[in-house]
Amino acid sequence: MKPNPEFNKMPKSFWASVRSISQHCGYTVRGKDTVKEPSEKEIAKAFSELGLAAKALNATVNGKTLLEQLIGYFEHRALVLNRDIKPALMNADEAKHLFESLRKKLKPKCPLPMNKQKGAKKAPAYLTGIVNMLIEANSHGLTVDYDPRELTTVTKNGTPLRTLSRRVDGAFPATVNPIAIWEIKEYYYTTTFGSRVADGVYETLLDGMEIEELAQTEKIDVKHYLFLDARYTWWDCGKSYLCRIVDMVHMGYVDEVLVGKRIVDRLPALVRTWLPSKA
Repeated sequence: MKPNPEFNKMPKSFWASVRSISQHCGYTVRGKDTVKEPSEKEIAKAFSELGLAAKALNATVNGKTLLEQLIGYFEHRALVLNRDIKPALMNADEAKHLFESLRKKLKPKCPLPMNKQKGAKKAPAYLTGIVNMLIEANSHGLTVDYDPRELTTVTKNGTPLRTLSRRVDGAFPATVNPIAIWEIKEYYYTTTFGSRVADGVYETLLDGMEIEELAQTEKIDVKHYLFLDARYTWWDCGKSYLCRIVDMVHMGYVDEVLVGKRIVDRLPALVRTWLPSKA
């Protein structure tokens, strides 16, 4: 999932409206397995009930009224999630099958860590293994930090310029002056959308805001990616957070989100964009 160019240059005030309307109208359709698209009437009603100025909906944003832009964005967000993201999400058995088939085909030497579960649920961290194998297979033998144990740092003349607040799940080629960093959110065995999962979404937002500040202030671009999977957690329980993730992509806080089985098709091409021209 990449940002739609129609919406990725919107001012922050636009995203303030998106958030306010989304939380007031709801993210899902009650009784249906779909993401909600607030209508013109629902948007106007939300503004009224929230005590916001209805006339603001007639203000022009990039050549269209705010109301037109909001309706267009909500339609796009719902389409992406209902049509593209939902069918890409896997359950644990599907992820295991994909993991095993890639391990047999690629014969990886990269780390394939175990999950943090116990007992019958203890197994390889399937999505992490899938990501690691695909990156190794397409990075032409170059260095990859598959398990950073230190904070990401960008330097200038050997001195730290920015150090991110939290550790990420992977960096290319390293956590010092990376070209790309990524986070992996796999929750195959969770039974609810708990606070730990929600915190993971906001951690991604924090990283994105710090990377945005680095780009704006220092003109240094670090690519920021999110890999996620688990149909029950993200779709059955967490559609509202998937909506927030789509918002983050369009706000510029994440360069791209790769979901479930679609990672196999997209990640190899993505890795090749990180390589030096002679690699």
